[in-house]
Amino acid sequence: MAKEVIMPKFGFTQEDSQIVEWFVKEGDTVEAGDPLLEVTTDKVNMEVEAPAAGIVGGIQAAAGDTVPVTQVIAYILAPGEAPPVQAAPSAVAGAPAKALSPAPPVPAEASVAAGTIAGGATPIATRVAAAAGVDTTQVAGTGPGGRVTRKDVEDFLGHRSAGDGKVRATPAARRVARESGLDLATMAGSGPHGRVQANDVVLARAAVVATPAGITPPVAVPSTPGELVRVPFTTMRRTIARTLQRSMQEAPHITFQADIDMTALQGLVAKANELRPEGAEKVTLTAALARAVAWSLARHPSLNSHLGEDEIILWPVANIGIAVALDDGLIVPVVKDAGAKNIGRLSDEIRDLSKRAKQGKLKPEELAEGTFTISNLGMFGIDRFTAIINPPQVGILAVGRTNRVFVPDEQDRPMVRPLCTMTLSVDHRVIDGAIAARFMGDLRDVVQNPELMVL
Repeated sequence: MAKEVIMPKFGFTQEDSQIVEWFVKEGDTVEAGDPLLEVTTDKVNMEVEAPAAGIVGGIQAAAGDTVPVTQVIAYILAPGEAPPVQAAPSAVAGAPAKALSPAPPVPAEASVAAGTIAGGATPIATRVAAAAGVDTTQVAGTGPGGRVTRKDVEDFLGHRSAGDGKVRATPAARRVARESGLDLATMAGSGPHGRVQANDVVLARAAVVATPAGITPPVAVPSTPGELVRVPFTTMRRTIARTLQRSMQEAPHITFQADIDMTALQGLVAKANELRPEGAEKVTLTAALARAVAWSLARHPSLNSHLGEDEIILWPVANIGIAVALDDGLIVPVVKDAGAKNIGRLSDEIRDLSKRAKQGKLKPEELAEGTFTISNLGMFGIDRFTAIINPPQVGILAVGRTNRVFVPDEQDRPMVRPLCTMTLSVDHRVIDGAIAARFMGDLRDVVQNPELMVL
């Protein structure tokens, strides 16, 4: 009996996902657990695996399509079995519905590429060819109607994947390869069973950069000077745009700014690093600040909340989001219950989350349930800025760089102190000015007297 492959639901509120790339085509034989396709869920790319062994058939959506969760997108069939006849899937997000004719029985030699479009080459073949600087019109196509498939391009280049012909790679590796314009089929994987890891792609990219005749990433470049370049929104960029637009339109932002002396907190971090085991990664100032923010939130629970429908939802613990800048957007992994962890553990967690965020390896639950966010741009040389609240949260702290500034001492004599400008943005529907001001006052106290965190 045909086994359904459905669009999985990775998050509680998730309604749909966009297909990034199919790794298989109609007629391919797969084992249970083999990756079938990659999908994106707002900000995280995930692989969908085969639920059973068999032959891929009845693919219902192509790369780039947005599909509702739990909708059937393909079948795993027994040899000679035909996929069930079903109605065309409904349109998503205003996209026009696509009429799909019933798929015929899948013969062993079937070779219809998922995502094939009318024209000379499939989307995957086009990307592979562009990465290698190959004109697809020069490649003999073996697909339906003479279309050029990925295999045709790889054969043309002499690039053949081992084994079953599919390139085995992690989602992060595929993402980095796409961004860099590199072909995974040309790389030796260091992971289990030769699986290409993100680091393999990074090393390959470094080698390309070092080589004058390296591969040029496929980017949109004007053919003539002054020509407009149109860059379509990625799913991540679209999600960021919609979320922050809604935040600015719906939440009346008010901001509060304070210059805070970082001497004591820097001293705490230095002492913590002295006590770290040999070879351990250093404790960061961001971790110490996150612990201080959690301490302050415990004293002002209204800031550690979500705005619901005609209600304020107070969270019992501080789940602090740490904004991480990516090449193509922004992502906010969440440190759960930050107030219950020492700064060494917080530093390790933040470093791990940030690293995996940049590699595309975060899990959906690591982006969920944030109650407050810290956005630090000090490392980019920014002195001060205001940040937009990440709904349904009601507050976000923007942290600038620490500057050495002359300030008067108790006798009005000038002395140099490390000052950092922090700006709190809050949703005025939930937080009044006095509450926000008291929060900033407590934050200043604990940063300048970090021993308060153990009292």
